[in-house]
Amino acid sequence: MNKQEQPVTRLFSHLKFDDNKFQHQPGSVFGNTALIVGTTIGAGIIGLPAVTLPSGIIPSTILLITVWLYALISGLLVAELTLNVMRVEGISHIGLLAIIAKILGKPGARIAGIAYVFNHYALLVAYMTEGGKILTTTVDQVWELEHISPQWVGTVSFFLVFGSLMYWGKDRLVEKINGIFIIILLIAFFGLLILGGMQFQNSQLLVQNWQSIGNAVAVIYVAMFFHSIVPLVVTQLEGDIPKIRQSMIIGSVIPLFMFLAWNAVILGCMTPDILSHNLENEKVFDPLEILQTGQSGEWFAVLLSIFSEFAIVTSFIGITYGLTDFFKDISTITKSEISRLPLYSLVLLPPLSLGTFNPNIFFHALEYTGAFSASILGGIMPALMSWKQSQTPEFTNSNYQTLVPGGKITLILIMVGALFLICRQILVIYQF
Repeated sequence: MNKQEQPVTRLFSHLKFDDNKFQHQPGSVFGNTALIVGTTIGAGIIGLPAVTLPSGIIPSTILLITVWLYALISGLLVAELTLNVMRVEGISHIGLLAIIAKILGKPGARIAGIAYVFNHYALLVAYMTEGGKILTTTVDQVWELEHISPQWVGTVSFFLVFGSLMYWGKDRLVEKINGIFIIILLIAFFGLLILGGMQFQNSQLLVQNWQSIGNAVAVIYVAMFFHSIVPLVVTQLEGDIPKIRQSMIIGSVIPLFMFLAWNAVILGCMTPDILSHNLENEKVFDPLEILQTGQSGEWFAVLLSIFSEFAIVTSFIGITYGLTDFFKDISTITKSEISRLPLYSLVLLPPLSLGTFNPNIFFHALEYTGAFSASILGGIMPALMSWKQSQTPEFTNSNYQTLVPGGKITLILIMVGALFLICRQILVIYQF
């Protein structure tokens, strides 16, 4: 091999036939990094301040970094599994559920499918209720209405506006609108950091309640969860391990820094007077709800409402697409066609119904998603699959691709972390 030539690290190549010859179409590290960033930065960030406030800035900062490390390691494990299934099967594309089916069989696939559907339905319920609440609160404030609209009105309004966009809008139109929403979201975010930094209460750094950090783990893991798109990243980057690792590390570090800055600014804006008044009167105190009333200034409240609403909407679009694709795949497997209206009814009407009858379900939905669905799909399943692969001869030869060090000790730690979340949430539900 020529000294100037770089060794080939990709598993396969994307080729395009053009001008009577094949041309290599390599995947973009930047594009896939952006995909991970966009998937991670969603409505989960809206729920962070309410669950991190009791513990304080410093404990929650350490917890955010710890959960990020767990999410990154388990995400790299999913990439490792994807690479080795592709190598053994001789294929260039496979989804997370299909990987689970190949390694753990139909029982594992059924459990994963249930967790996947539960994850998406729970998030859609959370997005409709919280997005609707912000929508009606903003309308009430702008029009100075004396009678505050019932919360179910907001949920239905959110469904009618953005559900209609998903049903009637063409994919390219929705993609363009989503791009505009993301730009608005980022502008509002950096505006919040500037205004919030000017009002930061240094006394908040002294608040350290380490016993409360356990209450925040599930919601933080939902915010960090990007595992369902990892197989797509592996495919687009042609199974190139250095590129995959680079894309996943950078793509998860950027949201981490955003979460850290957001968490510090929002908690730092909480004055002692606001805290003492609201913690006495509310079982679950959401700092964003208070700040949206203008406690830290009118412009801060406006930017906060804009950021919160568009973070929810962009996540709503992605989750809706994910669930519609899942049901399309099911209809293909069962050889039963499903038209657009029944498809979107199946995706959007169940969460609308639950959100209408229980409009205060936002935080519970995030907690259940993190404790059950994300723990299964991004913790237990990858660890079990890797353990089984290590016992299978065709996966244990010299060509086995490794992205996560530590062997079975790492797998045990991943499973213990996931089981901790599940068991803790069960204890909370039954009030032990």
